Amino acid sequence: MTILSLDSVHIAFDEDSLWLLNICLAIIMFGVALDIRLADFKALFKSPKPIIVGLSSQLILLPVLTLILIYIAEPLPSLALGMMLVAACPGGNISNFMSSMAKGNIALSVSLTACTTISAIIFTPLIFTLLGTSYAPTKELLKTFSVSISEVAFTVTFILGIPLISGIMFNHYLLKWTKKLRVVIKPLSIAIFVAFVGVAFYKNKEIFLNYFQYIVYLVFAHNAIAFLGAYLYSGLFQLSLYDRRSITIETGIQNSGLGLILIFSFFDGLGGMAMIAAWWGIWHILSGLTLATFWSYKPVSLTT
Repeated sequence: MTILSLDSVHIAFDEDSLWLLNICLAIIMFGVALDIRLADFKALFKSPKPIIVGLSSQLILLPVLTLILIYIAEPLPSLALGMMLVAACPGGNISNFMSSMAKGNIALSVSLTACTTISAIIFTPLIFTLLGTSYAPTKELLKTFSVSISEVAFTVTFILGIPLISGIMFNHYLLKWTKKLRVVIKPLSIAIFVAFVGVAFYKNKEIFLNYFQYIVYLVFAHNAIAFLGAYLYSGLFQLSLYDRRSITIETGIQNSGLGLILIFSFFDGLGGMAMIAAWWGIWHILSGLTLATFWSYKPVSLTT
């Protein structure tokens, strides 16, 4: 088996497992939303600069940096598509915990997660389409799939949008129940999700072992430029370190779980895409926790 065949390799994942994965990610998103208060939005939108910079970092800067990296590294088309899809996904569901650990602006982190998640209904398919058609090899590969933007938007709405809005409303109107659910729902759903990824790895271990070395450096470089790019970008707007830390983490922690669902739903588990999204899902936890731990020893004030 040669590296050139990776564009035609497909990861095995049956339909029942996919539906269970959809439900699991929806539950995770509902759990994230239980930490979101409407008051957080009101406070931030009174001073909108940090949230505007944070959104532009995720929705514009990261896709642009991703495309530049792809042109420089020239990965196989399926790997490039995986990188593009990860860049088009909203912020990951553990970014809020990492922002708290990093002594960053938690309200900003939570608001960015909520905004990018809701906007993903439009921006995930839009950004992915723009990136995919901006690079000749991926543009050709996309021609072999029939992907409807409206179908992708519906999937994102079902998995992320509805659970997010439901969780926010649940937190607002049923605070007593929210406190009880927080203790159970998030750790349980994340454990189930991690188990799913582990099972997918195990069932396709030969493919991952054969090609693993080709994706490690791509994910490492991609994740690194996301963190570094966001930190420098937010610094250009003279934001406080308190805000910059949250924007950096939000940009470097992407919802690769959503990426995996879209890959199995619309790209028949295309090997290169699935491997990039799966390894990103593992690596960004390690890199994010490392960065958050480093910053946890360096507290900052609201104005520095």
